[in-house]
Amino acid sequence: MSQLARWCFTHRRIVLALWLAALIAIGAISASAGAGYTDSFKLPGTESTRALNLLQANFKSESGDTNQIVFAGDLRDPAVKQRVQATLADVAKSAHVERVDDPYAAATGGRQFAPNGRVAFANVHFDGEQPIADVPKSAYTKVIDIAEGARGDGLTVELGGNGIQQATQQQGGASEAIGFVAAAIILLIAFGSLFSMLLPLLTAGIALGVAIQGMGLLAHLIPIATFAPLLGTLIGLGVGIDYALFVVTRHRNSIKNGRTVEDSCVRALNTAGRAVLFAAATVIIALLGLLVLGVSFLNGVAVGAALTVLVVALAALTLLPALLGFFGRKVLSRKERRRLETEGPHDPKAEGTWPKIAAFVQQHAKPLVVAALVVMVVLAAPVASLRLGSSDAGTDPPSSTTRKAYDLLASGFGPGFNGTLQIVAQTPAGKADLPKAATLAAKLRASDLLSSVSPPVPSPNGKVALIEAKPKTAPQDKQTADLVDTLRDRVIPQAGVGLPVYVGGVTAIFGDFAQVLTAKLPLFIAIIVILGALLLMLAFRSIMIPVVAAVMNLLAAGAAFGVVTLVFQEGFLSDALGVGKGPIEPFLPVIMLSILFGLSMDYQVFLVSRMHEEWLKTHDNALSVRTGQAATGRVITAAAAIMMCVFLAFLLAGQRIIAEFGVGLAAAVFLDAFILRTVLVPSAMHLLGDRNWWLPKPIDRVLPRVAVEATD
Repeated sequence: MSQLARWCFTHRRIVLALWLAALIAIGAISASAGAGYTDSFKLPGTESTRALNLLQANFKSESGDTNQIVFAGDLRDPAVKQRVQATLADVAKSAHVERVDDPYAAATGGRQFAPNGRVAFANVHFDGEQPIADVPKSAYTKVIDIAEGARGDGLTVELGGNGIQQATQQQGGASEAIGFVAAAIILLIAFGSLFSMLLPLLTAGIALGVAIQGMGLLAHLIPIATFAPLLGTLIGLGVGIDYALFVVTRHRNSIKNGRTVEDSCVRALNTAGRAVLFAAATVIIALLGLLVLGVSFLNGVAVGAALTVLVVALAALTLLPALLGFFGRKVLSRKERRRLETEGPHDPKAEGTWPKIAAFVQQHAKPLVVAALVVMVVLAAPVASLRLGSSDAGTDPPSSTTRKAYDLLASGFGPGFNGTLQIVAQTPAGKADLPKAATLAAKLRASDLLSSVSPPVPSPNGKVALIEAKPKTAPQDKQTADLVDTLRDRVIPQAGVGLPVYVGGVTAIFGDFAQVLTAKLPLFIAIIVILGALLLMLAFRSIMIPVVAAVMNLLAAGAAFGVVTLVFQEGFLSDALGVGKGPIEPFLPVIMLSILFGLSMDYQVFLVSRMHEEWLKTHDNALSVRTGQAATGRVITAAAAIMMCVFLAFLLAGQRIIAEFGVGLAAAVFLDAFILRTVLVPSAMHLLGDRNWWLPKPIDRVLPRVAVEATD
């Protein structure tokens, strides 16, 4: 590591030029290639996937994305009718629009008019084999512009649907800017130096640009969800600034200790840099743990996020030492430089309030352990009521067109209209099987579980019949999820029509998604916990440190999920935050767990590596724990404050999913840095004593030796 640091420091112009060239080149290629992100995913073996596959294979018009234009007003007025139909005619001529179902057309039979006659909708069918993925954003924005042009003079026009929702969502530019500004303020307060403040921001910013543009190119090779770039930005900003912060802090301390700028840089990379490398490896391994779930939708998210962490870590190990060479002693404030010149070298780790905090923790270890555990358990309690499912447009911001369209449809047609279930019956005998499908529709109608059931519509080839059933409750309600199970387990089998029948639709898809992920969650947790524990055992040659870390990580994850459940599912402060109230997305727990375990390992590595360094010198556990906490407490809490600001800034991104990640990760980082690493971990290590550093001799002999601890 020291050779790499010295080479980058000496050849800083070359290193900086290479990073800037990579940023420009990858950005240009990505811009020319266009967006390749897609939210399509497959759940092989589930009933909703079989229903979707049958529809796509037999109803070609059902394979694309369908959105709605919702009209409200005096729709029977001839002038209003003329405006609506003229608007729909223009929409039908737009690129990528396959057809438009006019509510006034005789073929619709008035089904697209609400009973009160004042709300109606037109279905806009887009082309493409994969919904949304094959349709450019410009096609949706064109339809939005045409439709909104008809507003006014007593006519309300709003739009809904998945494609429309994605096209109207903010893409996080304001969030990223606010996160950067907040990080800059904290860094300026922590360092008191403009140049020290700029270093982590420049390093993370350049690396993040390379990583996100690279993810865009990767999206043309593997499926990556549309929210992955924002999630990657959220993670990359947080860990990128933190990694650079740890290295810059060690570099500044080395200069204060009397070393030259070059020697300080080399020492910082050979100490804090090793910890950064190890910490990044744990985050990447935790993210790639998502691959064991076998869900293609998550594979791209995992690989894209891991790529982001890899790039920002490489920047901290190569670009940062080059920038340190450019900035020289200006990484210290003027006051610090004057003190160094007049008073000579000094040890900054023995200064400030953290030695006092560390001593307090040592003296009150038992009550602090109890208090910290109570806080974590109380915050984790809401997890007991966690419900996974698909939040619908009813959780969109009240000012958004998708939310207004959702509310209009719910008021005109009933709350279940927005979550229509697609009941797909295979009819191998063609027309001869249609009476059986009609019998099924009648049985469903007679069950009194649904607000309406359409007659079966045969596919052009006659092999499939589609029945659209509308629940009585909203798509995200628990009653709707229970209804899907009731139809599958009781109502449809008891109908006895002798046809293979599958229940599909968005609500059913997300319900199946939640069941698949819930079933695999124990395996996923076991894998990332075991791998993380093995890495810590390898680094610190201890049994208890990995065990304590695993328990602490699970506590942090549980408390973070408790906060997410309280805010997004139970609605605590949801109106104030503008995020709506509904179930938690099925993929949130596994993605958050992978990120949380990785980030928790970051702080554990930086904290315990300093303790381990002291233990190797003194074999005095109390002194080692106290010294390690005093030396790292300031930088860990500053890093956590930065990461929290970055995560919370993404509440402004206008996307519920990203807001869930932002709140959950911010809560986890706060609890991890200010409760676990400041109170619970050091207190527990004081109580465990020398047992912290025990490793059975047979394991010690076979375990490879890896130097992670920093040795100033």
